[in-house]
Amino acid sequence: MMTKKQKKMIIRLTVSAVLLVGGIITEGGHPLDWILFLASYLAAGYDIPLKALRNIRHGQVFDENFLMTVATFGAIAVGELEEAVAVMLFYQVGELFSDYAVNRSRKSITNLMDINPDYANVLREGHEEQVEPDEVEIGEVILIKPGEKVPLDGVVIKGSSSLDTKALTGESIPVEVTEGESVVSGSININGVLEVQVTKLFDDSTVARILELVENASSRKAKAENFITRFARVYTPIVVILALALALAPPLLLGGSWSVWVYRACSFLVVSCPCALVISVPLSFFGGLGAASRQGILMKGSNYLEAMGNLDTVVFDKTGTLTTGRFQVTEAEPAPGYSREQLLELAAYGEYHSNHPIALSVKEAFEKNRGETEFDGERILSVEEIAGHGMHVQIRTENQTGTEKENGGREEVMELYIGNEKLMTAQGIPVSGQMAAAGTALYLSDGKKLLGVLVIADTVREDVPEALKGLRREGVRNLVMLTGDRESVGKAVGEKLGLDQVYGGLLPGDKVQKVEDLLKNTPEGRTLAFVGDGINDAPVLARADVGIAMGGIGSDAAVEAADVVIMNDEPSKIVDGIRIARKTVGIVRQNIVFAIGVKVLVLVLVACGMASMWAAVFGDVGVSVLAILNAIRALGYKRGE
Repeated sequence: MMTKKQKKMIIRLTVSAVLLVGGIITEGGHPLDWILFLASYLAAGYDIPLKALRNIRHGQVFDENFLMTVATFGAIAVGELEEAVAVMLFYQVGELFSDYAVNRSRKSITNLMDINPDYANVLREGHEEQVEPDEVEIGEVILIKPGEKVPLDGVVIKGSSSLDTKALTGESIPVEVTEGESVVSGSININGVLEVQVTKLFDDSTVARILELVENASSRKAKAENFITRFARVYTPIVVILALALALAPPLLLGGSWSVWVYRACSFLVVSCPCALVISVPLSFFGGLGAASRQGILMKGSNYLEAMGNLDTVVFDKTGTLTTGRFQVTEAEPAPGYSREQLLELAAYGEYHSNHPIALSVKEAFEKNRGETEFDGERILSVEEIAGHGMHVQIRTENQTGTEKENGGREEVMELYIGNEKLMTAQGIPVSGQMAAAGTALYLSDGKKLLGVLVIADTVREDVPEALKGLRREGVRNLVMLTGDRESVGKAVGEKLGLDQVYGGLLPGDKVQKVEDLLKNTPEGRTLAFVGDGINDAPVLARADVGIAMGGIGSDAAVEAADVVIMNDEPSKIVDGIRIARKTVGIVRQNIVFAIGVKVLVLVLVACGMASMWAAVFGDVGVSVLAILNAIRALGYKRGE
């Protein structure tokens, strides 16, 4: 979709082209051709000299407007009006093309980030009221109808629905939500009606933070962009001085024709315009940022995009990054006389009144394995929590040894102890050698003997193995894991995943020190990334060359501390980020080499009188168009490329 400005420019250029053709047809000394040429020039580029004057007043002399103005006025002065018009016409065609390309790149991010809600339906005193999202307070209830954007972060208190989170995560599969589950602003309600209790003000919401991140991304430039900016500042004045010398020196010193050398100098100015570099390099990075955003990877600047392409070492936090952060019962070893199901049933009774993640995992395992066994919470007679050790629970039960019932089947009271090795030691029950290396050991006893042991462990994320393989394929040399868990747990996970180094038992400050040590061993020109959940790892995220936060969709700390935010929980997105970065940087290098190479060649030919202003037009407009076409390729990344 073209803008009004672009449509007006197309009309101007069409009129200019018709007038130029008319001037060429009537050319032959008749005054009409001069009138047509001048009209054509003004239709195409009347605004260019005006922009040049305005910029000069603001102290910005040597820009492309100044170069085009001087070059075309010089051509007119030596009687080459036709070529002056052609230069201005084709220059404006190139500008139109670049403007369209930039708008297309910007639109790819604008569409993706078109998540800013227009309103919120608030339920106040039993009535629905439509207000601005920033007028809603924490604790108020909002109504979200099918097809509407979720305006604020909150928790569903009534209803169920499917949410389209593609603009946030890059994933097309809808997310199902129901009562008690969180929803984030920016997603779109697909079918059901939801009542949501607001948990964050609009300024602190996910959508506001993401929009701020995207808007600020262009302010952090890559080294290549900074190079081009500095290059243009030095390069443009130099070529103006060279063009001036080319116009004056030969006629004054060698007696050459003024018209010939002024013409060459004007051609020299045309081809020297740095448009191809000034436009295509930022456009390439902008396209790369857009491609990453479409994959659910938000980068805070093209400098981080560039750094992603040079990764040598990737350091991972364990819990919440490589693992899900959800505990599961991975092993159950009952003592003789007990079955696995009986052990899980006893453990479920022992942890019935606890909401600790380990207790929840035990109860979940029992539910999955209980078969027809009914759970009766009334059989729990007393509960005692032994700080730092575990639980002591009295359970009313029949003989549970698995042998024939004794005492006529009458009910007994079991003294159940469930907890760590310290609890067993306090009862005089030896458990040495039964500590789980890859998780937390949960022991059960009746106060006299060991009934069995459960191993509770965090589970590895589903796509982590493939993500690590992808990083290896992309040339990442060193894969490291840092964790606050004990060393044995970390090493067990690291060995399972094939990591190069594992460090356990670390506090946040220790992690920073480890990253410092790893940075010292990172080769010159290569970078180190730390991948964490963005909540407890802010110091180390900030210290790494690239801080990557996982699951940023619901984490304020992730958006604040990280340089790159993966909007879902897939480590494999890091591989996509690397591929996008390398493709983008490759395009930038191609454009720099191509543009400078062609311009230098044409500059030499023009200075030697071996090329006309038409060749200069190709050296400027033609190179710019080709470089822009190449830059647009950065937008076209597809997963799996």
